[in-house]
Amino acid sequence: MPPILPAGQRVLVAEFADNPMDAVEHHMALHPMPAPDPARLGPDEVLLAVRSAAVSWVDLLMTSGQYQHMPRPPYGPGMEYSGTVEAVGAAVDPARVAVGDRILADFMQVGARSGGAYQAAGGFASYAVIPQQAAYRIPDGFSFDEACCLLGNYETAYHCLVARGQLRAGESVLILGASGSTGMAAVQMAKLLGATVIAAGRSDTKLATVRAHGADHVVNIRGTDADAGGVRRFRDEVKALTGGKGVDLVYDAVGGATTLEAMRAMAFGGRLLIVGWTSTPDVARGKGQRGAPNANQLPTNIMQMKSLTVMGCPAVIAVAHDPSLRTERLARIWQWVREGRIRPHVSHRYALAQFREAMRARWQGDVTGGCVLNP
Repeated sequence: MPPILPAGQRVLVAEFADNPMDAVEHHMALHPMPAPDPARLGPDEVLLAVRSAAVSWVDLLMTSGQYQHMPRPPYGPGMEYSGTVEAVGAAVDPARVAVGDRILADFMQVGARSGGAYQAAGGFASYAVIPQQAAYRIPDGFSFDEACCLLGNYETAYHCLVARGQLRAGESVLILGASGSTGMAAVQMAKLLGATVIAAGRSDTKLATVRAHGADHVVNIRGTDADAGGVRRFRDEVKALTGGKGVDLVYDAVGGATTLEAMRAMAFGGRLLIVGWTSTPDVARGKGQRGAPNANQLPTNIMQMKSLTVMGCPAVIAVAHDPSLRTERLARIWQWVREGRIRPHVSHRYALAQFREAMRARWQGDVTGGCVLNP
């Protein structure tokens, strides 16, 4: 007999806001959620009791329609999540997933970033119904919190460093935004690939954590000059750490003034990987109006004189154009997980009812690595 489950709760975004903090304050709310009926599951569906959901930068940008993927409001945020299987459809393969399993949901197949039939299955909720092919068993020794911070972050790092950047052992890499969720994944991955890792950030405390996760050197780039974007001159320090040469590769999830100074710290023939622009989140118009009136701009004179290669690195969009890219990177990531060589760091945990506090913490840069809700 199917289990009788208690009612739960879920967060909904009612409409796109001018900016993410406007959405958090005025356009998001916690609503009652009837428990899904296990008897009504489709033959290939899995009913998940959500235990942990990652709070990511992308989740924030989506609330204002300033991200390239736009779910249709009202929608449930929470791209990546993990939990316990409460029930399965009649055709679900028990070798893949069974009742009682701890699983993580594939963010490219379910949730707001996925599109398709399961876009409404967001993780800021007590329950989610997902297809069996989107369910991965959580690796032994991983917590629910760690599991929901795994795929998106490490797939991004892999696509940028390996598929695009072609990072080789013995090279040097400067990771901007190193204390962020993808930044810390990039630090760990670059180190295991044999690179010398220089991690940049704005907090000595957070950079100490980044160093503990594999960075060879850390550089605090915080400056006091507002005209310079609050970024101090750090090129000489980075060059000194590379014997005067400059770094071979820059992993840039920050944008703005930080990018400009990083380019000055690059070696001749270096590669700049554009991962994101967390320092300039308003490049696009709010309320889903699209366009990019505040787009970042790069200095072509530095690119020319240093013979730099600048590469956009959209990990999800690239797979839409070439699905084979994901096969390789998932295989490598799961291998490294089994070998104990990569593991997410989670600094902040909140109850579901504290979703506003969680999203503010991510927006304000309080988080080191992962931030999660625990429904």
